[in-house]
Amino acid sequence: MVRKNKGVLKIYESLQEKTISTSYLYRGKIINVRQDRIKDARGKTAFREVVEHPGAVAILAVNENNEAILVRQHRQPAGGVLLEIPAGKLEPNEDPLECARRELVEETGLQAGKWRELTYFYTSPGFCDEKVYLYLAEDLKKGSSKTSDPDENIRVEAIPLSQARDMIADGRLDDGKTIIALQYALLQETC
Repeated sequence: MVRKNKGVLKIYESLQEKTISTSYLYRGKIINVRQDRIKDARGKTAFREVVEHPGAVAILAVNENNEAILVRQHRQPAGGVLLEIPAGKLEPNEDPLECARRELVEETGLQAGKWRELTYFYTSPGFCDEKVYLYLAEDLKKGSSKTSDPDENIRVEAIPLSQARDMIADGRLDDGKTIIALQYALLQETC
């Protein structure tokens, strides 16, 4: 039986904010931007800007050679080309696992015989509600040919998991979801 610590609950309650009103500043194809007027537990009011995102999946695909399958693509907000695990945006009412299956085929042309949800995380909860579901995909085989979005220009690469730590340390891998996924894999190897 788990006992609730009344002191801890009181601290949490003192951090809660209540939304008083919401107004939308922008509505787009992928994101919306809203401004919430909030009241904190002390009675003070303030504004919070929130980027609404439908959520996403990210896939740590590992082949029989213990290599992670990554994609290299230009990312406009980062101002350059990044090496990342396959990932993609959830469609309305789409199951995260089904999205992961779709994105793996679209970005790499691979299908996985074995899937496992590893975790989920918020990308930047200070201003964005995007939640990313992270999956491990194994028992990889060629599926139908790549069907990436017409706007995407992607190159598929495989990196040995044994090199991942060095690639993170020296900055060759600098994408957050990729670092989380590879660190998770490296942690599992040491346990």
